This record gives sequence, C-alpha cells and structure tokens, in this order.
Amino acid sequence: MWVDIHAGVVWSWRPLQSAEPKSVKVGSRIGAVALSEGPEVIVAREAGFAAIDLSTGVSRSLGEVPNPVTNVRLNDGRVDPVGRFVCGGMDESEPQRSVAALYSLSAHNGCATMLESIRCTNSICWSPSGTTFYFTDMPTRRIDAFDYDIRSGTLSNRRLFCDLSDEPGLPDGSIVDAEGCLWNAQWGGAKLVRYTPDGRVDREVRLPVTNPTCLAFGGKDLDVLFVTTAWFGLTSVQRGAQPTAGSIYAFRPGVRGRAEYRFGAR
Repeated sequence: MWVDIHAGVVWSWRPLQSAEPKSVKVGSRIGAVALSEGPEVIVAREAGFAAIDLSTGVSRSLGEVPNPVTNVRLNDGRVDPVGRFVCGGMDESEPQRSVAALYSLSAHNGCATMLESIRCTNSICWSPSGTTFYFTDMPTRRIDAFDYDIRSGTLSNRRLFCDLSDEPGLPDGSIVDAEGCLWNAQWGGAKLVRYTPDGRVDREVRLPVTNPTCLAFGGKDLDVLFVTTAWFGLTSVQRGAQPTAGSIYAFRPGVRGRAEYRFGAR
C-alpha cells in the first residue's frame, strides 16, 4: 500500500494476485496509511484521521489533531507495537516553522500530542523490541532515537542516532528490518542507507531517481524491500532525466523485514 499525497489517493496492490493496482480517492491530501485489525485502513489526512473501506471507498472520521495550525498537514506515520497510530506533521510555509507536532492516535483514547516544535516529521519506526523509537525533524539532517514506553506511548532520553549533515540528501521515511537495522530513504540523495542499531552505516543502495520517500518490506517471506519515490519538486529538465521518478522500486536486500503492526491491536 502507498499514497499519492497531493492527489489524495490510496493505492493498494497484491502483485501475485492481481495484474493491476487499485486506487481510492479520499478527497483530501494523505500523509500516511496504516493497516488495521479489520477491513478498513487508517489514513492521516491534512489535520485528522479517518478509517476507509478500500472496497467501497466509504470513510469515517476518527477525529482531528489537537490545536491544528494553518499551513501544517500530517505527513509520516506508523503503528506502534500495541496498535497506536503515531503520526507527525510538517509545516508547508516558506521558510518552514517549528510549529508542527507528533501525535498518537489510539482506538481507545483518541488523539494525544507526543512531541512539539517540529518542522517536518519523518523516519517514524521502532526497534524490534519496540523500546526504541526513531524519528527525524527532516531539516535538522539527523535521525534521533528515543526510549519508548510501550505501555504509555511516551518518549524519553532523546539522542542522536545518525547525522546526515555531510550527505547530499535529507532523512525521509525509514523502516527497521528483522536484524534491527534501520533503512532510511534519503530525499535529494538518490539513495537508501542501512544503519546498524548503533548508528553506523552498513550499506548504501544507489537509485536512479533523486527523491526516494519511504520503504516497506513485503512479499510472502518479507524479503522484498519496496521503495516509494517522488517527482514532486523536480524541474522539467530533472523529470526528463528521471523518467521513473514517482515510481515504486523493489529489490531483495538479503535481509527480511517484520510484519507491520495493526491499528487497534492490544
């Protein structure tokens, strides 16, 4: 599953079961999508959350974020080990302001604020144990790690995980594999980077497009790494040189992923 943010479309595809992907237009921009325990998927819209039945396109609101800010929309998100949808915003002003926040949506307790003073949320994922949370405020060019209290969903002990200040790209979406290593898509850097749990670079995978955006493991054995990319922000000359920008790539990295958590599970 993936989203076309600005078109407001959720895409889904089972490559071994159907020839073509399916799409559902939501009616507003979508930052992230999460699986649930039921037939619906959960989407982060511009300033709130909704559950959507992909077979019918019918949606129902799950609530708005607290204290929404003008020019801020939800961006990156992922479900935590006990079923909360953790999702953060990004400011679309120029220059970006530190006015966005990170939220936790619970099926039982609604939406709560976890972290404030953010410009652009990305890289949300957890260590295999669920006790380390990864996050980037993208313009800082660093990915941070936090201690994560699974029971309460609170963050503590913020520290540097990796520093991209000498790299050409910015840290975009991330995922953690079964070995506990973090894969990061580097927007503007035309590459993926795998980091060990202590933040060292393990390997780099070069791409023929400038802007990879996020990653997901799939396939029957979770051994295929899918990579979403974007052409948003490219000039016409750059798009001509990158005809597959905006496409999805897939390859077998030699390691497996872990099954994604479901919203509402406890």
